[in-house]
Amino acid sequence: MGAELATQVLNADAAAIAAAARVLARGGLAAFPTETVYGLGCDACNAAAVARLYDAKGRPSFNPLIAHVADGVAAHRLADFDASAERLAAAFWPGPLTLVLPKHASGPVAELATAGLDTIAVRVPSHPVARQILAAFGRPVAAPSANRSGHVSPTTAQHVLADLRGRVDLIVDGGPAPMGLESTIIACIDAPTLLRPGALSRAAIDQILPLKDLPSGAIGEEGEVPLAPGQLASHYAPRARLRLNAERVDAGEALLAFGPAQIVGAERAVLKLNLSPGADLIEAAANLFSQLRALDACGASSIAVMPVPEVGLGEAINDRLRRAAAPR
Repeated sequence: MGAELATQVLNADAAAIAAAARVLARGGLAAFPTETVYGLGCDACNAAAVARLYDAKGRPSFNPLIAHVADGVAAHRLADFDASAERLAAAFWPGPLTLVLPKHASGPVAELATAGLDTIAVRVPSHPVARQILAAFGRPVAAPSANRSGHVSPTTAQHVLADLRGRVDLIVDGGPAPMGLESTIIACIDAPTLLRPGALSRAAIDQILPLKDLPSGAIGEEGEVPLAPGQLASHYAPRARLRLNAERVDAGEALLAFGPAQIVGAERAVLKLNLSPGADLIEAAANLFSQLRALDACGASSIAVMPVPEVGLGEAINDRLRRAAAPR
């Protein structure tokens, strides 16, 4: 990492949008809200800017980045779409869906951003601030989550500042990210394959076309190279250890609860937060990362996590929790 940057935070307005576009154009780093989480953006076509982004996050360069573009026309300039990809894009873009597709050999995105793969991950976000920045900049923006690599993803500008102060030029504050979970990632290379569950539920996707699952354990083993972000075995992790499917709270633990049920020892938790007292999975998804960060900050060495049902967005919530709890 080079000299520390003076990180500026601007409320999302026309001046902030223009400032973000200028930062991207000169090869700098600008964080901004999307409908999923906050992204850390750079010019995806500028290899030096991409290298700075990897360095700022402490992200391994074998972990590819998502190219964010303003619309489907721009996406088609980067990748080859088969019939399945066309159907998914038509149904869910703009929105929280990333497609991994064969990349154009002559495409402008830097090789470093795609980790040297012959595929590229592409998304058209729906958040108005993200869309305005993409339109003002006019080029693909590589934008992984705006946090230190492997840490809990950021859903507010304050989360970004806590992780990346002095490492990025600009943070555009557009309020809390509404969905709170990263995009769902589907590869359309052979059969459409779910690489990462996310803010777009499997039930919604199944209405358009059936999905194949990536075999369990295929990513994150030694020597394996991920096709897309969020596939490493250990990811989204707080400093405190996570204990999943907890039926009790041990001494010195914090508690991440779900629903109205109580568990043994909840009254002695260092701090107790509930993803959704009413067991609403949409609310739980939106609260997941912010509550993990708050519990991590309370000083407990371990966080007991109550079970979350593996249905709807629960699939993505449990995916994040399992990766956060994985050995590091």
